[in-house]
Amino acid sequence: MRIWKYPLEVADQQNLKLPTGAKILTVQAQDGNPCLWALVDETLPKFRFEIHAIAIYGTGTPIPDEPGDYIATFQIMGGELVFHAFEYK
Repeated sequence: MRIWKYPLEVADQQNLKLPTGAKILTVQAQDGNPCLWALVDETLPKFRFEIHAIAIYGTGTPIPDEPGDYIATFQIMGGELVFHAFEYK
């Protein structure tokens, strides 16, 4: 097992291709850029992937009634902008 890092866009919705069985751990800002960290079982075949739908909402912006599973809250620009990451189906 290893923890892998995946860069994210600050976008309402995006699809992230992760190895099958990967477990999303958190989203944080690194050097001002949002990144997702996931626990990956490297013994599984490398050619199998799953698409994970990620939504990022800014504090105070409208979100759907069912935003998905909460992942984490992160800040950029020295805390001036605060975002909340969710995985939705």
